[in-house]
Amino acid sequence: MIKIHKENKYKNDSLSGVLPIFKESGMTSHDVVSKVRRLYCTKRVGHTGTLDPMATGVLVVLIGRAAKAAEYVEKGIKQYKAILRLGIVTDTGDITGKVLSESDVPKNIDIQKIENDFSGIIKQKPPMYSAIKIGGRKMVDLARQGITVDIPERDVHIYSLKIEKTKKNEEYSLDVVCSSGTYIRTLCTDIGNSLGCGGTMSALCRTQNSGFTESDCLKLEELEKIPFDERKNLLIDTEQLFSSNPKVYLNSFLAKLAMDGNCIYQKKAGYSFSEKTRVRLCDDRGFFSLGEVMDYNGESVIKPIKKFRIENCPYDKTDR
Repeated sequence: MIKIHKENKYKNDSLSGVLPIFKESGMTSHDVVSKVRRLYCTKRVGHTGTLDPMATGVLVVLIGRAAKAAEYVEKGIKQYKAILRLGIVTDTGDITGKVLSESDVPKNIDIQKIENDFSGIIKQKPPMYSAIKIGGRKMVDLARQGITVDIPERDVHIYSLKIEKTKKNEEYSLDVVCSSGTYIRTLCTDIGNSLGCGGTMSALCRTQNSGFTESDCLKLEELEKIPFDERKNLLIDTEQLFSSNPKVYLNSFLAKLAMDGNCIYQKKAGYSFSEKTRVRLCDDRGFFSLGEVMDYNGESVIKPIKKFRIENCPYDKTDR
C-alpha cells in the first residue's frame, strides 16, 4: 500500500522526464499512470501508447513537461510478441471475450505464405473493443452497450512478422514489428479468417516502444520500494525520445529566439535539412525544444514546435 501525506500529494509538478514501466497483466494503462502520479506526487503524467488490461510489456510513462512529447512519439515503431489461438472467434478478438464460434483448424498451414501475406503495408479495421473515439465516445464503451459502428479500414505497416508453432495444439507465436496504430488482436483475427477457421489472441507482450525495451523497464512493485529522492534520479532525459532526430546546435542568440517561439533561418544556423524534417534544438545547456523544418516566404526555416525546458527547474531532465 502506498502512503501519501496530504501535504505532499501533487507537490512536485516541477519534475520532468521519461520512465519506462513494465506493465503487468490485469492493470489498465490508466492504473499505471495513476500509481505513478502518487509515487512521484505530480499530476502531469501520460504515456506513449495504451496497452490492453490483459497485455504486458513496455509502457513508456511521461512525467511533467515530458508528457507533451506523447503526440510526437506515439507514431513510432513498436514490437510485440503474441500468441494466436486458431479455431476460436471471440467478440473482443482476444481470449477474454465471449466465444462466438469454434472451428476445426487446417492440418497443413503454410506459415511462410501467412508471413508474406501479412507483411508490408496492409489494410486493417480497428476492433470495436478499442480506445478509439467516435463522436467523443470510446468504441469499447459503445460495444459494451451493444452499439455497432462501421469503422473504415486503414493502412498499417508490418515491418516484420515471424510465426512459429508452439507446443500447444492450435497455438502459434507471433513476433511482430509494426507501425503505431496496428492492432495485434486484429492481426490474429485476420490471420485466422484467412485460414477459414478463425483465430483469437490469447497473450500479448509489447517488447519495444519509443526506443525502450523490456530491459529498460521497472515494475511498479520495484518502483514502490525505492525512496522518493532516488526515484527522481530514475527519470530519463526527454531528449532520448527523439534520439533518431538530428541535432541542431544554436548559439545563445539564436537559442533565445527559438525559446521565445521564433523561427530560425537554416542558413543563419548553418544547416540545410529538407522540409518537414524534425530536429532537436540544442544550446550550450543541451536539448530544449523539438523543431520542424518548413518554408517561410521562400526561405527554409526551423520552427520550434514543442518546448520542453523549464528555466531554473532543478528536476527538469531537459535542463542539464
